[in-house]
Amino acid sequence: MNPTLNQMHEARTALDSPLFEGLAGDIDVSFEFFPPKTDKMGETLWQSVETLKPLGPRFASVTYGAGGSTRARTHEQVARIQNEAGIPAAAHLTCVAATRDEVNEVARHYWEEGIRHIVALRGDAPDGSGTYAPHPGGYANAVELIAGLKEIADFEISVAAYPEVHPDSPDAQADIDNLKAKFDAGATRAITQFFFDPQCFFEFRDQAAAAGIKGEIVPGIMPVVSFAAVQRMSGLCGTAIPTWMEGLFDGLDERPAARQLVSATITAELCRRLYAGGVRQFHFYTLNRAELSYAICHMLGMRPKDNGQ
Repeated sequence: MNPTLNQMHEARTALDSPLFEGLAGDIDVSFEFFPPKTDKMGETLWQSVETLKPLGPRFASVTYGAGGSTRARTHEQVARIQNEAGIPAAAHLTCVAATRDEVNEVARHYWEEGIRHIVALRGDAPDGSGTYAPHPGGYANAVELIAGLKEIADFEISVAAYPEVHPDSPDAQADIDNLKAKFDAGATRAITQFFFDPQCFFEFRDQAAAAGIKGEIVPGIMPVVSFAAVQRMSGLCGTAIPTWMEGLFDGLDERPAARQLVSATITAELCRRLYAGGVRQFHFYTLNRAELSYAICHMLGMRPKDNGQ
């Protein structure tokens, strides 16, 4: 289906399905968390894991700080999610500030502990320097990292994709070429950077298919916990924020309950339009908060698979 017809089909499907009526809940979801810095943050994280667990996520991932700065805490949370919560866990792993031997040692340790899923990333420059440079003796990029992981064991590997072009990429075609190289190296799926325009995702998906990419491309969904935080993150990763969206959050800085209602409405509508365009897999960047992701999944028709037991 060409992009124009795809857009018309998505629009027609959305219009023919008022609000969230009749959604079958036939979606797969995954959730991303970050390792907590304090005991209090750890409690919040675990409450979120317990809240989202009944939805039966296909996996939960834990991020990895620049230069391995959260290595121990990432490992702790990955092991706990898999062993205590019983959710298949995925550990983020980057190329930054580590030799190949050091990265391989971490990967082997995960495999020995039963972790079979790695989110393989090039990573960002440490200390906010803004300029990435490969570590001497390290993996130069995500493609090399994926190939190295596959030599260690048959990991399930998720990678990043950028519908609005990676800040270090010269153009959109270079991004597509790099994504194809990741799949050719052994990636299982790609998870996109967050975005707020569904057509942006559909066009990216069409471009990937035209380039011969057959692997799964999952939209990364960012419920807005803090609009100021999303503005900062968008500036770093190149995500466009619609002007109408900024207007909707204006005046809600001191009204967290109202802000949450607005965020749930915006994000659920984004997901509904993606669903209308054929998307059945979603990855939520939770920011260690469960309420928004849970509400959106509920609006998309999901219900607890074990009644919360």
